[in-house]
Amino acid sequence: MSDAEVAIARSHIDIWKTIATSDASYTLVLEDDVWFGHDFGQLVDQAWSEMKVANCARPAFDMLYLSYQEVRHGAPKEFVSKTVFRPERGLWYLSGYVLSKKGALLLLELLPCRGPVDLWINHMFREMDVRALRRSVISQRLDLSSTNSYSILPTLSRIGIIDGGNTALFQRRPTCSPVFAFGASGFRMSSLAMALLMLGYRCCSDFDRIPECELDSLLNGRTDRVFDAYVNIESLVPHARVLTQRFPHAKFIVIDEVAGAAEALDGGALEGADVLRLYGETPNTWRGLCEHLKVAPPIAPYPSVRYFGQRRYRSASVDELTTRPAKQLRHDQSPWIVEPRASWKGIRASAFNQMEASFSSRVIFEDNLADIQPARWLLRNDTFPGNLGLFRPANVIPQLSGGLSLTVIKEPLGVRNLSAAAVSSRSNFLFGRFEVALQATNVPGLVTGFFLHRESPRQEIDVEITGNRPDRLLVNVFYNPGSEGAKFDYGYRGTPVSIPLGFDASKTLHRFAIEWDPCFVRWFVDGELVHCRVTWGPTPIPHLPMTLHVNTWPTRSHELAGRLALRALPASAIVRRISVDSFNADTRPQLASVPEDI
Repeated sequence: MSDAEVAIARSHIDIWKTIATSDASYTLVLEDDVWFGHDFGQLVDQAWSEMKVANCARPAFDMLYLSYQEVRHGAPKEFVSKTVFRPERGLWYLSGYVLSKKGALLLLELLPCRGPVDLWINHMFREMDVRALRRSVISQRLDLSSTNSYSILPTLSRIGIIDGGNTALFQRRPTCSPVFAFGASGFRMSSLAMALLMLGYRCCSDFDRIPECELDSLLNGRTDRVFDAYVNIESLVPHARVLTQRFPHAKFIVIDEVAGAAEALDGGALEGADVLRLYGETPNTWRGLCEHLKVAPPIAPYPSVRYFGQRRYRSASVDELTTRPAKQLRHDQSPWIVEPRASWKGIRASAFNQMEASFSSRVIFEDNLADIQPARWLLRNDTFPGNLGLFRPANVIPQLSGGLSLTVIKEPLGVRNLSAAAVSSRSNFLFGRFEVALQATNVPGLVTGFFLHRESPRQEIDVEITGNRPDRLLVNVFYNPGSEGAKFDYGYRGTPVSIPLGFDASKTLHRFAIEWDPCFVRWFVDGELVHCRVTWGPTPIPHLPMTLHVNTWPTRSHELAGRLALRALPASAIVRRISVDSFNADTRPQLASVPEDI
């Protein structure tokens, strides 16, 4: 931190210490370069009254923003009342805020502060009850400059000294490669593979063999490989000695069950190689691995990954073939996306034999949406940065003919001038089949979506129809690595593909389905397979539980759906039926074999 950043942070921290030891339940904190909006008192009083009603007593927040500036395109948020919202992140400035005594104690527990205090505090929102007025009522004076332009934080992130979750950390691939890991198949190998992904490696793992083109590149020591790490690949074991010769600077990792056990590779195949040995009783931590690979550890915990068994590589099957001419669109750049190349179509594999036995129950239902079941569905009251609208429950409207309409309306809401509609599942699902009967809108600038989604890490499987091209289907996958809670949420394009439908999806109802398996994702339209993704074609298959969503919303992106046709609003999409056949991720048993120190 610069001297200025340290001074500002310490001034706030000293005030937090004073509040924590005071008798005051709430304290208004102001920087010295502020001025008040003319309706400051009125809006604060209104917000206070709404929070008292919501909390059935005095307000129970930790921190209330009265002054802020949202990040570009707006901060993700959820409205808790007409005047107050709960931000997920994306607020700048600490010019004026109300801090409770409880909130001051919590902030002190969350120290140290890394970087500008108003940036750092955004990373603490998930640990606190943070709220904000619907608009800022305290501003910083206009005759003086007050910015974070002097910050050295971006530079520190780029060179790897600070890991703040910046995608710049992955614009350069790891220098120590390739990496080969051998050992007894099991969750430790899968967890190691996930750890390598989190370190920025493009890691191929848990296959009996790999495509011939990739094996040929390895055995001939070429650099035109798809991957830079290989974990638990059975067909590479006989070639271990050749790999040490072809790649003298490679890093090897061997996992044995116990110290002193027989080597995973016979005959001293790795003699003279740079080998890291891990043993079954050794706690899985970043330290040994990162020292071996000469990389900085991420801020996320070392991953623990469910192991379903080694996947069996196979050739393309008839049930994956489709004649639909899919068009690849611009995609994100990350270690977890394989760049398009003529010789690479991903890795086709059979489903895991142990998958069914790994879950305690299935969720199977078909909902005609005649009435919204609160235990099953949530009507959203929030937004996200790319959304020009605010999702509102009132925009989800039952239809006399059955089902629901999801409507986009012009109306001033303070943070947005449009309202939209979204329905989300309360349950989390892991693999299965998900189908909707849907009639999309044809208004340019609007998107009708049916998709699975999660955050931390972000993973997503999409069906989208854009209002400017309702005759095409947009399918997409977002993949980020890690276990539950790992804050890998990179990418805003994903890996989209556009597919001709052969009809206008805004004219009548059609069935759209997603089939999600550990080895593939398939998309169906009216029962016909229109597209299939396999592992690393071009991303890994999402592996963590996700919630199910259906929505209609106005996008900021003209590239995605065209310029918004405001005069055509209000506009609606129709949802008639949703069916689910999936494993219940909320009741899945824990891995008995995973030690508590992971």
